[in-house]
Amino acid sequence: MNNIKAVITGVHGYVPEYILTNEEISKMVDTSDEWIMTRIGIKERRILKGEGKGASDLGYEAVKGLLEKTKTSPDEIDFLICATVTPDMQFPATANIISDKVGIKNAFSFDVNAGCSGFLFALSTAVSYIESGRCKKIVVVGAEKMSSIVDYSDRTTCPIFGDGAGAVLVEPTTESNGIIDFILKVDGSGRKHLHQKAGGSVKPASHETIDAKEHFIYQEGQPVFKYAVSNMASVAEEILKKHNLTANDIAWLVPHQANLRIIDATANRIGLSKEKVMINIQKYGNTTSATLPICLWEWEKKLKKGDNIILAAFGAGFTWGSMYIKWAYNS
Repeated sequence: MNNIKAVITGVHGYVPEYILTNEEISKMVDTSDEWIMTRIGIKERRILKGEGKGASDLGYEAVKGLLEKTKTSPDEIDFLICATVTPDMQFPATANIISDKVGIKNAFSFDVNAGCSGFLFALSTAVSYIESGRCKKIVVVGAEKMSSIVDYSDRTTCPIFGDGAGAVLVEPTTESNGIIDFILKVDGSGRKHLHQKAGGSVKPASHETIDAKEHFIYQEGQPVFKYAVSNMASVAEEILKKHNLTANDIAWLVPHQANLRIIDATANRIGLSKEKVMINIQKYGNTTSATLPICLWEWEKKLKKGDNIILAAFGAGFTWGSMYIKWAYNS
């Protein structure tokens, strides 16, 4: 039982059709394509349109595609975890809703909220259930409708975020490939710099909170940037040192897609050239819990069995972490 490891056996992603360009955003707020590209590195982002559409609709598409691609029946799934900061509703969990929409009937499911690090935290949870022998097939999905909490009159935050979802299938293996290790950290004092002011139990929704626009993302850009650069880079370096890995040993860095300068700083810290870094922020913006699985989905065909891959993320909370994976299959 002790040599059972968790392994990713499939990945799929989904982004909505509607593309919100920098040109469109510059008509909403005082900004420009040049300003956004220089400071953040985002050219466009996808937005989920349609009445009554939520994170579960994005998650449904990613999970449905994953099950079809891996030829897995919904009845085979033991557990589904959804990482999200934009749940369909306060309760029930969006994971429950995705399970229902996909037809997963024999599993339990719940949501994980760890900000932009949510997918890493959810995937580490799946690892524990696999290694314990309690589950054989687990779906981990990051699904975010960030447009639902973005204030499109706030020039500091509205260019950053987009909508999307990504999902992986996790199973047991006794081979050497798989999810080798992870390091996860939090600092709750960082909440003052990045949060949603109203809508929780401390400050329930009211006419006053709505009029004050307190149900949108509140972010103090400079402190968040400073913490993210330092901690995301440090935790990526930490997991390399822990396993005696150098930049030459790493096939790919999969960084959270929040800001191109943060991505560059993380790559530089561990000595990786840009050719080894998955970057799609220019197309999708920051899709929060969905960024990492969307990267894996887009690069899946380039991944080779045995590749050493480092995942790294930083998010609201503050939360941050890294994960070391030996990729398990050739596409």
